[in-house]
Amino acid sequence: MDNSKIGHHISGQFNKELEDIRNKVLTMGGLVEQQIELAVQAFTTGDIEMAELVIKQDNQVDALEMAIDLECTQILALRQPAAFDLRLLLTVIKIINELEIVGDLAERIAKMSIQLSEATEGKVDQYYELQHMATLVKEMLHDALDAFARMTIDDITTITGMDERVDREYASIIRQLITQMMEDPRNITRTLNVLWTTRAMERIGDHACYICEHLIYMIKGEAVRHLSQEELEKRVKG
Repeated sequence: MDNSKIGHHISGQFNKELEDIRNKVLTMGGLVEQQIELAVQAFTTGDIEMAELVIKQDNQVDALEMAIDLECTQILALRQPAAFDLRLLLTVIKIINELEIVGDLAERIAKMSIQLSEATEGKVDQYYELQHMATLVKEMLHDALDAFARMTIDDITTITGMDERVDREYASIIRQLITQMMEDPRNITRTLNVLWTTRAMERIGDHACYICEHLIYMIKGEAVRHLSQEELEKRVKG
């Protein structure tokens, strides 16, 4: 990771504390990425054991979120950081909240996969459209975490720009699901499970974008929430 953006402090312990926090965030991010990967596999293959593993992993994600939050709060109180260091800690608190929510969404997908597997009695539908959408949101989250690791916003607008593709795929899948329910009402319960899973995927993409917005605040000290993609690109380049 690029340490040049972290201030050089008289206290070497302060430097270690900040580095420790960043490493813990990336550990939490890696765990959440794994949750998404396993949840999607469980959903598309009907693997109940894999789904149950995702649900168990959510406890680890929650524990990390609380530990990092506590550590940030203690540093804010004891070190009274300023400038970039302050923005870094505030950003970390926001990012771990986004990751905790994404973990909850992965857990929801896992629970839906269990319900769907039980309802279809082992019949597996590969859900190719959903898998492609999942690939996009996983890439968005991974790249957002990579930007945090490298402390850069150079690729931020590329990541946020992918959200439009996710939204288009989401709308397309929803139309297909509505058509299926209209054609055969017996599929309503099963289709609703797929619908909620698709919605969870779309939300993961949104939270990846939120992480990008937090990173812009960390690096530039500017709030960019609610800006359009075009406005965001201008702000990043400016």
